[in-house]
Amino acid sequence: MSRPDPPRSHLWPRTRDGRIAVIAFVLLFMLAMPPVTHSVLNRIEPTFLGLPFLYVALFAVYSVLIGVLIWAYRRGL
Repeated sequence: MSRPDPPRSHLWPRTRDGRIAVIAFVLLFMLAMPPVTHSVLNRIEPTFLGLPFLYVALFAVYSVLIGVLIWAYRRGL
């Protein structure tokens, strides 16, 4: 007699694309967290179009995060 497989958790990605999306999102999200923002991105100079570097860098990180979510949505993950 074979035992039925236990149900798979919905917390873990099941596909390769799902794992890529989760890993990319978590790593990019870590760039927006205080250890990185306080030590690496917190620069008053240089400025871009009159904005401090921190604001421009966080805008770039958040834009890429939204891009990962759109990519995952289009893949049907």
